[in-house]
Amino acid sequence: MAALSAMRADASPLTDKHPAHVFRPLSEILSRWAADGIDTAPFHAGVEDATRRYAGYGLSRLLPLDRVLVGCESTRPGAFGGFHHQDQGYRHLQMIAVITMHGPMERRTPEHPALALLDLLRAYAHDCLHYGSRRRYVEMAGLPVRTQYGINYRRATGQAYSVADEHGSRHTRNLGIVMEGACDREARSLTRKTAERFDITEPTDALGVLSFRDVTGTLTEYDCRRAADMPESTERTQYAAALRNYETGVNSRYLHFLGEFAPGEEDECHTRLVEAIISGDTTTLGAWLDERHGPGTFAGLFRTPRYFQPGLTA
Repeated sequence: MAALSAMRADASPLTDKHPAHVFRPLSEILSRWAADGIDTAPFHAGVEDATRRYAGYGLSRLLPLDRVLVGCESTRPGAFGGFHHQDQGYRHLQMIAVITMHGPMERRTPEHPALALLDLLRAYAHDCLHYGSRRRYVEMAGLPVRTQYGINYRRATGQAYSVADEHGSRHTRNLGIVMEGACDREARSLTRKTAERFDITEPTDALGVLSFRDVTGTLTEYDCRRAADMPESTERTQYAAALRNYETGVNSRYLHFLGEFAPGEEDECHTRLVEAIISGDTTTLGAWLDERHGPGTFAGLFRTPRYFQPGLTA
């Protein structure tokens, strides 16, 4: 706990990876945007919805806004931010989320405020579930080593419970992908409902359209193909590519997983998955899967034979 406390007192190892960006707490960013005339009500309304919805899954507290750092006012020419900016997200050891303002980052306020607020809501709602996922640590040589995260496990010696999916696979048997997909399904559902409630519509530019459909979970296969041919600047092209890769590598695989093992019951399976991720207890989820696919379904789907193999190290 002493080692974790020290890590959580200093965010500089995370922000120093982005020396061109200026990072401020999310609470301060929202206040600055409001002072500049941007209506931040959609974000706050979405957070209220998330609070109620996540409580139903057993998550009693959301990630504090001051534990979310938002990058903007970049000195890097052409910097482009948002959910798919490289090397950002929730970091469990520091218990901090590092994210960036969507759109051109050489600014104090976003180019498209409504879209930036939706992107911010998606990122925050997503990271709240990571923050709320059950974790277990053990001490190894004076340092904390995470052995459980949600419904995913790793032995202290390094063996992962499940293996990585093959490149280009439509299926997943990887618990990291399942958990990531479940968190993002929730976040995008909340964001989509917020956009509908406040009548926020797609921008007119190509990347804006893709980003809007991404944050609201309405991307199509055609959109993903189009993202591969974005005639934009280097960072915009990289952002579109990251968006496409995340959609095909995480969200599409998770959707396929639900259809594969819970046809006609996708929403119920998803709900049980999120509940298990928060509690860290797979008993109810496992029994639900066993009723449909036979005894030992959870372990049969995910556990690699190497997990309990003796003598292995990381």
